[in-house]
Amino acid sequence: MRSLLILLATLGLSTHALAQAAQQGKKKAKSEIPTQEELRPHDAAKLFRDEDPLTLTMSANLGRLKHDRGQKPPWREGRIRYVQDGNTVDVPVRVRTRGIWRLKQCEFPPLRLDFKKDSVKETIFAKLDKPKLVTYCRNSNEGDQLILAELQLYRIYNLLTPYSHRVRLVKLAYADSGNGKIETTRYAFLEEEPAAVAHRVGGMLAKQQGATVNDLVPSAGAIFGVFQYLIGNTDWSIAGLHNVELISSDSLYVPIPYDFDFSGAVNARYAVVDPRLPIHSVRERLYRGYCESPDVFPAVFDLFRSKRDSITALYHDAIGRLLDADRVKETLAYFDDFYNTINDPREAKHQILDRCLGRS
Repeated sequence: MRSLLILLATLGLSTHALAQAAQQGKKKAKSEIPTQEELRPHDAAKLFRDEDPLTLTMSANLGRLKHDRGQKPPWREGRIRYVQDGNTVDVPVRVRTRGIWRLKQCEFPPLRLDFKKDSVKETIFAKLDKPKLVTYCRNSNEGDQLILAELQLYRIYNLLTPYSHRVRLVKLAYADSGNGKIETTRYAFLEEEPAAVAHRVGGMLAKQQGATVNDLVPSAGAIFGVFQYLIGNTDWSIAGLHNVELISSDSLYVPIPYDFDFSGAVNARYAVVDPRLPIHSVRERLYRGYCESPDVFPAVFDLFRSKRDSITALYHDAIGRLLDADRVKETLAYFDDFYNTINDPREAKHQILDRCLGRS
């Protein structure tokens, strides 16, 4: 619990509120007792300590991967190559498809990689196990733009809290293992594994569904909800663990979001909202976070205000400049609307505090 308090306190959050939440969380029993080593914060894997885009070539049976659309897809043998210090590094990897919507709807499915520790010990993939590889949906420039737009949202959340997935952009050449021919080269990104996030922050990954507001660290729950409101994302559920992971520490939970392609900030053509919600477009914002104590939100709004310039800077750095200028302008204008809301006390109350889930 001490490491959790320290990490969240560095965000300018209320330690009094955290302590109060800790007392509320005492009622939840833990299924595992973590060791002191597990509860000590660690560095991220080497690959996620740098943001420079990687250039990789992945060889696999692409035809079979494209047809592996079932619920239990097999692992396929493959290889990944890259150049380091003038030398070609070639490592074996197993690959399989994953996902739900993208698996069924995209031209190329999202993937999960499986590295053998002994084969990657001296490579950039050291300490990776089975990370997600977020791939293009459509083999087009627009497909690249959507990958880049989603990557930016992970980078924004990294600015807000260490309880977030690190990501690494990849310029990936897809080669068929049968003939060695490169079918296409597109942007993709590798995503830090959930267990690795928990290990890095000194917590434990929890898999229990049904978490309520009383199970969350209040400030962490508010940061999560306000971020989803910032990016216009409603495709998630904390209680259902849908596009959400939970990190536990001393019986409390910190929610971590992932998968943002249905958000308004990405604004993919294929993205739709749940018809049960009172909005008709992913560009419409709807606050779906839990009802934390009202005194939690001012500090959280201050956190978002303090990161505004840094968020904007992400769209003008080397990675941000890969996005089309019109998309950057549109995205930043979309974020401006969010800041107009939280900077107006009446609007913030009407759009966020009054619409939170769990109001009596």
